[in-house]
Amino acid sequence: MKHTLSVLVEDESGALSRISGLFARRGFNIESLAVGPAERNGASRLTMVVEGDDRTLEQMSKQLNKLVNVLAVNDLTRVPAVERELMLLKVSAPPEQRAAILDLVQVFRAKVVDVADQALTIEVVGDPGKLVAIENVLAGFGILEIARTGRIALERASGVNTAYLKVTSLDKRVPA
Repeated sequence: MKHTLSVLVEDESGALSRISGLFARRGFNIESLAVGPAERNGASRLTMVVEGDDRTLEQMSKQLNKLVNVLAVNDLTRVPAVERELMLLKVSAPPEQRAAILDLVQVFRAKVVDVADQALTIEVVGDPGKLVAIENVLAGFGILEIARTGRIALERASGVNTAYLKVTSLDKRVPA
């Protein structure tokens, strides 16, 4: 199972190295890693996606909490959270296919950020499922390059689990 961990750390040199080293020593692959300034001065937030069972991830969280520069560790996997990722795609776009690509860009609420004679660069922001979906749709046109930021996530302050709402609203539909 994939887990999304949010780790608040002090801005100290070597903090990221110690955290990634902890995972590497235990044979864990970090699938996604995003790091940036946090809400308090002198702190950064690392959001990482790792794969493992619940028991193993609980142990990893305990090990993370023992590191000197780690201020807090939250496993956002089973709590209501907002998750986003940024992806840039450079797509082959000869003039005869450009209109079809632009229609798809609108459907996914993406943006064209660069236009060339034979290519478009598209910016997509959303949950990881949205990024996979647009990548699959645009693959037929020929993807030239992809760059992704990695997932960032915060626990929902409202506590509302939108994934649960989608499932329950589908269950309550009146049959035709």
